Amino acid sequence: MIADRAYRPPRPTNAQRIVWPDTFGTRFTVMVDVEEEFDWDAPPDPRNRATTAMAAFPDAHRRFAERGVGLTCMVDHPIATDPRSVAILSRVLEDARSEIGAQLHSWVTPPFEDGAADTSSFAGNLPAAVEAAKLETLTSEIIAAFGVRPRVYRAGRYGIGPNSFDLLRRLGYEIDSSVRSGYDYRGKGGPDFGLADAQAYRVQGIVELPLTTVFTGHARKGGARLYRALGGIPKGRGLFARTGLLSRIALTPEDMPIEAALEAVAVAAGEGLRLLNLSFHSPSLVPGHTPYVRDAADLKRFHGWWATMFDEFDRRGIRNASLDEILTALA
Repeated sequence: MIADRAYRPPRPTNAQRIVWPDTFGTRFTVMVDVEEEFDWDAPPDPRNRATTAMAAFPDAHRRFAERGVGLTCMVDHPIATDPRSVAILSRVLEDARSEIGAQLHSWVTPPFEDGAADTSSFAGNLPAAVEAAKLETLTSEIIAAFGVRPRVYRAGRYGIGPNSFDLLRRLGYEIDSSVRSGYDYRGKGGPDFGLADAQAYRVQGIVELPLTTVFTGHARKGGARLYRALGGIPKGRGLFARTGLLSRIALTPEDMPIEAALEAVAVAAGEGLRLLNLSFHSPSLVPGHTPYVRDAADLKRFHGWWATMFDEFDRRGIRNASLDEILTALA
C-alpha cells in the first residue's frame, strides 16, 4: 500500500461525537494488549507464539486491583489458545472490574494466506473476506476460552481499515479502540491517524475510543497539523520538543516519561477531555520482550509510572471506568 492510499478514519461530525453525561465526570480506562512475545524489530512471523511473559501478569494485575483499577485485556490468538494464559486471565476477571476484549494479530491468526505481503500485518489492509475470517476465528476462540463474547476490539499494530467497523458490528462488538490519535503509520504501510483527535465518537454502529494522545508545549494549539508539518523539517520535531514548544505525548509508560505524561493529563483535563484511554503491552511486564522494558531498572520505572499516575488521578478526582461503566454512560 502506498502512502497516499493509506486508510484514514473519516473525521467525525459533531453528531457522531460522544457527549458524556455530567454524572460520568472525567474518567480513565486501561487497555492492555495481551499478546505473544516477538522481536519488535523484525518482520511479523507466524511462528512467534510464546507467552512466557504471562507469568508476570498476576502480580501486575494485583497492583492495579489494589488501586481499584480494572484492566480491559485485549487478547489475541496465541493467548486465547494457550490454556495457562487463559487460566491466568480467568482469575483476573474475578475482580469484577476487568474484562476480556479482542486484539487481532493477523499474522498469527488463521486462516493464513500464502505469500502475504508485510502490510497484511495491518488487518485492515486485508481483503474483507480474509479480515472477516480472521476476526471470526479470534472471536470464536475467545468465546470458547472464556465463555464470554468480547465487546471491545483493537487491531494489532492499530491496523484498522475501511471494512473493519462493519465486520465488528456484525460480530457483536460494541467498542473499537484501534485509532491511535496523533500517530501516522503510512511509512510502514499502515493507517494514518495523524490528524485524529482523542475524543470518543460513534461510527457505523461502533463506539470508537481512541488511545489518548495529547500535544503539550507553548505551541500546542498548533496540535496535530503543526506536528505533521514539523515532520517535513529535519530535526524539527526534536527541536520543538527540546525547547518546550510542542511535544506529542501518548498516555502509556512505554517510552513516555512520567513527567511528560503528567503534563499531558493536566492539558487534557484542562481542555475537557472526559475519558482518558491508557495502554501498555503485556510482554513489557518481563524485561527483554519489548523495547520499552529492557532490564530490571526499566521494569521498576514501569511500575512506578503507574503508581505516580494513579496518585495524580486521585488528586484530580479522575476515577477509573470499567467497560460496563463506559457502556452504561453511553446508553
